Amino acid sequence: MFENMNADVMLKMKKYGYLSFWAIMVPLVPFSAYVGVESGTQDYWAWFMYVFIFGVIPVLDYLIGKDPTNPSEDVQVPTMSEERFYRVSAIAMGFVWIAVLFYAGHIFMTNDYGLLGKIGWIVSIGTVGGIIAINLGHELIHKDPKVENWMGGLLLSTVTYAGFKVEHVRGHHVHVSTPDDASSSRYNQSLYNFLPKAFVHNFINAWSLEKKYLERKGKKNISIYNELIWWYSISALFAVTFGLLWGWMGVVFFLGQSFFAALALEIINYIEHYGLHRRVNEKGRFERVTPAHSWNSNYLLTNLALFQLQRHSDHHAYAKRRYQVLRHYEESPQLPAGYATMYVLAMIPPLWKKVMNPRVEAYYEGELDQLFRDSKRVNNIA
Repeated sequence: MFENMNADVMLKMKKYGYLSFWAIMVPLVPFSAYVGVESGTQDYWAWFMYVFIFGVIPVLDYLIGKDPTNPSEDVQVPTMSEERFYRVSAIAMGFVWIAVLFYAGHIFMTNDYGLLGKIGWIVSIGTVGGIIAINLGHELIHKDPKVENWMGGLLLSTVTYAGFKVEHVRGHHVHVSTPDDASSSRYNQSLYNFLPKAFVHNFINAWSLEKKYLERKGKKNISIYNELIWWYSISALFAVTFGLLWGWMGVVFFLGQSFFAALALEIINYIEHYGLHRRVNEKGRFERVTPAHSWNSNYLLTNLALFQLQRHSDHHAYAKRRYQVLRHYEESPQLPAGYATMYVLAMIPPLWKKVMNPRVEAYYEGELDQLFRDSKRVNNIA
C-alpha cells in the first residue's frame, strides 16, 4: 500500500506514526475491561489485547504492506538523529506504560475475573509490557545520555527483567549469531528448546558480566556500584507497592505480567537470529557483525508498533543508531512477515520450520554443514 510513497512523505508520516499507533492501542486496554464488565463476559474480554496483537495485527500488517524507505545519510540522518521529538516520544511512552501498569493492576483486582479472566488479563498486560517496556527499554539502554539509559533500566525494572540491560549490551551484541550466545537460536532448534536455555543463561550471564566489569574498575561485586542490585531493587519496590495497594494478588499480577513480558522478549529473540551464524576466519575469530546476521522485516505497521525494532539487521550492525534512522537492507535475510505473525508461527515448531528452514538453507546455499555448528570451526567456504 505504501511501498511507492514519496520518501519524504513516508518519513514525515512515520515521525508521528509511532505515537499515533499507541494512541489507538493504549485505549483498547480500558475499552476491553469496560466492555467485558458491561457485557458480563469479562473473562473472555480479558484476552482481548493478546488476541488483537497476534490475531488482528498480522492481518493489518499484510494489508498495509511494507516500508522500504531509508532516510538520506548525508542530510536526513544527522538531522533526524538529533531531533528531540523522537527522544521525548520514547521517554513519554515509558511513562504511559507505567500508568497502564498501575491501571491494569487496579482492574485486575476490581473486575470480577474468574481464573480464566485473571490469566487472560495477566497475559494481555504482560504482552503489552513486552512491546512497550522491554522494546523501548531496549532502545534506551543503547543510548549514552544518562536520562535515556536510566529510563531504559527503569522500564526493564517494571517487568523484573533488568538483567537484560547488562546481558543484552555486553553479551548478546558481542556474541550474536555465534554458539556463545543463548539469545541466538540455532537452525532447526524449536522455540521450546530455546526458551529455558535463554532464560537461565541470560540471567546468570548478566551477573557474571557485571562482576567482571566491576573487577576491571576495582570495585566489589556486592556493592552500591553493581547496577543490577539497583535495578532489581526497583523491581522489588514495584512488587511491594502492588502488594501494599492490592495485597498478595497484586504481587501475583505484577510478577505474572513480568513473566509474560520477558517471555515475549525471548520469543522475539528466537525469531531475530534463527539459524544465522557468523563465519570463523583463519585466525579463529568470528567475523564482525553485519546486517547479514539478523533477520529483517519491513512491514510498516509492526515497525511503528515496535519503534522499528524489525529493522534489526541495521540495529546489530550499528547499535547506537536511533530507531528513527534505522535502515532497511534488501540484501539482509528477510522474514516473510512481521514479528506479530512470526511470533505465532514460532509457537508451532513444525509450521515454523516449514516456513523458515528453507529460507535459512537458501541463504546459506553451499555451506549447509555450518547450520548444525555447535562450536567454533573455520569455515572453508569463501
